[in-house]
Amino acid sequence: MENRTRVSEFLLNIFPDTPELKILHIMVFLILYVVAFTENFLIITVIIYSHQLHKPMYFFLANLSFQDLGSISVTVPKSVANSLMGTQAISYSGCSCQVFFLVFFMISHFFLLSVMAYDRYVAICNPLHYESVMNKRTCIQLATSAWICGLFYATLYTGNAFSVWFCSSVVNQFFCEIPQLLKISCSEPYFPEVGVMVLGACLGFILFVLIPFSYIQIFRTVIRIPSTQGRQKAFSTCLPHLVVISLFVVSGFFAYLKPTSTSASVLDLLVSILYCIVPPVMNPVIYSMRNKELKMALFKLVVNILSKM
Repeated sequence: MENRTRVSEFLLNIFPDTPELKILHIMVFLILYVVAFTENFLIITVIIYSHQLHKPMYFFLANLSFQDLGSISVTVPKSVANSLMGTQAISYSGCSCQVFFLVFFMISHFFLLSVMAYDRYVAICNPLHYESVMNKRTCIQLATSAWICGLFYATLYTGNAFSVWFCSSVVNQFFCEIPQLLKISCSEPYFPEVGVMVLGACLGFILFVLIPFSYIQIFRTVIRIPSTQGRQKAFSTCLPHLVVISLFVVSGFFAYLKPTSTSASVLDLLVSILYCIVPPVMNPVIYSMRNKELKMALFKLVVNILSKM
């Protein structure tokens, strides 16, 4: 007989209960969170207050930074708070909220990356029609669609995921990770849950095909650009986006397709950090590293703030 119970809380069991490792966990996670928060907040602020950055590419980048802020805020603060208070517990509603918002930010993130790939495709392959195609109304509609798709899928997925019974309350992760929750579920998959998973797989496959198709067309166009400076400028706007997509997709696929271990493991922790914490920290660095326009706007904003102090 299966031990089916309606749990009232979950135990996030990933870090050994030793003072040294607990302090290390708090320090590392807190530093990464502060860095990610500062970087993404700065990018959003610079884009809002710098009129020269009021362009489609930076509008989508501001949305991406907001998603990065949201996704890392869903998991890290609760984990740090638990270590500070010496507990592993998270309520049933808190766990379901973590799953909902994490799925929401991740799915909308994936859709927005696809929108950004389309934006680069239009900018490089059809530059004469760029302003008419990617006008203000179209940009708002595309960004809103990405958020709505994430909200719709997160609602479906969370509703189905938490309508099952759980055989245990121990989650071998520092947050309510979906594969770990599925591992402790007693219920067999049923049609609505399977349908939601199939829908997610189909959407992911479509977007995964559209992004490479856009970049194949982009690279074909870039190769034909006669001037070296023109090719470098085109690559400088595309390569950061490609790196961000690769980091997000590869880490996410590895995290959700690898077999889940029966107990807490270092590999599970490293993989979850790779797809949940590293992208929000690295994305602003990747986008600003070769973007002279963004760096100049940031410099001007800092100088203006310092001059008024």
